[in-house]
Amino acid sequence: MKLQHFKMKESGLNRFFGPLEARIMEVLWDGREQEHELSIKDVQQKLETDKQVNFNTVMTVMNRLVEKGFLQKRTEGRTSLFQPVQTRHDFINNQSRELTHELMEEFGPLAVSHMLDELDEADPELLEKLEEKINLLKKGK
Repeated sequence: MKLQHFKMKESGLNRFFGPLEARIMEVLWDGREQEHELSIKDVQQKLETDKQVNFNTVMTVMNRLVEKGFLQKRTEGRTSLFQPVQTRHDFINNQSRELTHELMEEFGPLAVSHMLDELDEADPELLEKLEEKINLLKKGK
């Protein structure tokens, strides 16, 4: 699933989603890790920290996330149960791959150059993985 917008000035999931969407996805990913589908009411209760989040607002946002392809929905009796289509890890992996692809398509060598400039601050383990990947590419694998 391809996102329409990437917000450079945001951080975390807010780069991909609106603030409430991001919070809802976090709640659902936490539930998925425990192998639970959650109802709108479950999510609403978990969202409440400092202020009340309206049930209808949560329902609307969750249904939009279904329409966008980020959530699955099934009905059990009169209750709708939701879960993410992907794990948090798979989502981040797919989005970072898509962003990298788009940067390479648009900016090519310039994007690679800037990525290499950022390696000054990379941990040694990341540099080692990069070196392994480059060696594999040189060998044609």
